[in-house]
Amino acid sequence: MAHNEADLDRALADAHIPTLMMALVHMTGDASHLTPELRPVYDFFGDGQGGLSPEAQDDIRAKAKAAFQALEGGKPLPPVPSRDTIRKMMDFIAGVDIPERYVPFLMEELALAGVDAKLPVWEGPKAKANAKRLKVLIIGAGMSGILTAIRLQQAGVAFTIIEKNADVGGTWLENTYPGCRVDNPNHLYSFSFEPNHDWPYYFSTQPVLLAYFQRTAEKHGLKKHIRFDTQVQEARFDEAKNLWRVTVRNPDGSTETLEADAVVSAVGQLNQPNIPDIPGADSFSGQAFHTARWPDGLDVTGKRIACIGTGASAFQFVPEVAKAAAHVDVYQRTPPWLGPTPNYHDPVPTGMQWALEHIPFYEKWYRFYLFWTMTDGVLDGVRVEPGYNGPQNAVGEVNAALREMLVMKIAEQLPDDPGLLENVVPQYPFGGKRSVRDNGVWIDALKRDNVDLITAGIDKITPAGVVTADGAEHPADILIYGTGFKASQFLSTYKIIGRNGESLHDHWAGDARAYLGMTVPGFPNFFMIYGPNTNIVVNGSIIFFSECSVRYIVGALELLADQNLATLEVKPTVHDDFNTRVDAANLQMAWGAPQSHSWYKNALGRVSQNWPFLLVDYWEATLKPNPADFVLTPRRETVEAA
Repeated sequence: MAHNEADLDRALADAHIPTLMMALVHMTGDASHLTPELRPVYDFFGDGQGGLSPEAQDDIRAKAKAAFQALEGGKPLPPVPSRDTIRKMMDFIAGVDIPERYVPFLMEELALAGVDAKLPVWEGPKAKANAKRLKVLIIGAGMSGILTAIRLQQAGVAFTIIEKNADVGGTWLENTYPGCRVDNPNHLYSFSFEPNHDWPYYFSTQPVLLAYFQRTAEKHGLKKHIRFDTQVQEARFDEAKNLWRVTVRNPDGSTETLEADAVVSAVGQLNQPNIPDIPGADSFSGQAFHTARWPDGLDVTGKRIACIGTGASAFQFVPEVAKAAAHVDVYQRTPPWLGPTPNYHDPVPTGMQWALEHIPFYEKWYRFYLFWTMTDGVLDGVRVEPGYNGPQNAVGEVNAALREMLVMKIAEQLPDDPGLLENVVPQYPFGGKRSVRDNGVWIDALKRDNVDLITAGIDKITPAGVVTADGAEHPADILIYGTGFKASQFLSTYKIIGRNGESLHDHWAGDARAYLGMTVPGFPNFFMIYGPNTNIVVNGSIIFFSECSVRYIVGALELLADQNLATLEVKPTVHDDFNTRVDAANLQMAWGAPQSHSWYKNALGRVSQNWPFLLVDYWEATLKPNPADFVLTPRRETVEAA
């Protein structure tokens, strides 16, 4: 089908040039286009076009246009380049020589052949036969629950999802505050096997993301497997029968106990609001709520708003609320680091969408480019350097240099307001807390006449507003908590009882740990997604982590089926050795440094949230479970037959 030339021209004008060069090689079969002088340079503060001159960009566009039109004229698309050429292309678009260890990892992500490498294929006759009798219960129908269900369905395993809400979507269903959007590029924040060429924004808003996950659930026919408005109360392992009994509360208030061979908890970390214990909070006479419980139809027009907290949600909703409110007081304990992202609110141009849909292999390489730039390149910038004895606002020379660049970008937004600048520049190392995307909107909001940034501590809340430690009274009509979640209190919404009647929460004693973030000794056939130490700070996408985890979990279920096992249970030594390595590595990162205080650390001061290693490390560790890591219990009928 011939395309309109104007559409092609618009696509080439909007295209990401380094990606377009990769598509050019595919369309022509000629890798000689990748000359050293055109090799992109990754510029942290640049325009994303690899530092190429306007003349070079126009030349690439002209060559790509000619190649595309030749294909439309009947010229066949050349074969996919050889592995050596693909390797050269990877290095070229990355602007660096990618270490060889990353190549299998990145080849899978690139998926040039269009094959879903994580698709579960159970080939053994025993695995196929026993898959039909496995029953898995999934808790949660957010992103990870949807993903787990899709993979189990592809493997031929029966499953039921228990979801406390009335629809799928998880965090993207629950968080509806103004300005809510993702902080990962959307062409990366999507399932690898369900790309979307029609994202309206580079960083999509909550309604768009919710629609994506709802559409994916519908496409794969998941809703008939989901029990909505149903709350899990307890999951208890029955040692006599080697199965899980899961008690749920149904929509009508009745309780029911379900049985399953395995349980997958996909409830996430960021869903239980954290409300600080402030004296007098219950006395406030106006509306008071957490951002994750934003009231439907809330009208802030002409109201005085008190916003407690300056984390990711406040960073998004304050600029929106300030447009209509009479006044907004923003109470800040510590400022977030602002990461320059000029296109954070920008729509994806129609030409870019056209290129993603129609130019051969463009979509594949654009996702690859985003994936590589968010992989492990920044990790050294937040690593503690041995022997560093500089200022405590950094953890090494590289971290200090990165800090200097970020401060420079913040200062450019406040040339005439040194007082505000002092209050928005963090005094902790970059990487010590979650950073936020900065396109100038946050600083502009703080500069508004109707917005005050208050850095004095809060003494108490009164019926009329907030009193700060300096004795000042700040009247408010609406009080909004942008204070994050109880992230360290993993799986706090229900009880999990394993072997010998032991509670998982008692086992953890406030310090959640798991092998690869997924499984714990004493709790056979129980798996977690987004569990302890699987959060990311500066590298990667949480969807990538979930896809790795789900592949591992489905692999563990395949092991059960293939070897006709009743249970598998991680060995304590394997679990403990892993966590020892995690703890040591986290102490060498900015978020583990003693001067860093954030929700990444639990009440005991241990980093229970973050993955301190490379993304490729998690990918390699989760390719396939090692039977030697587990205590394997055969099914009883197998023992009797023997």
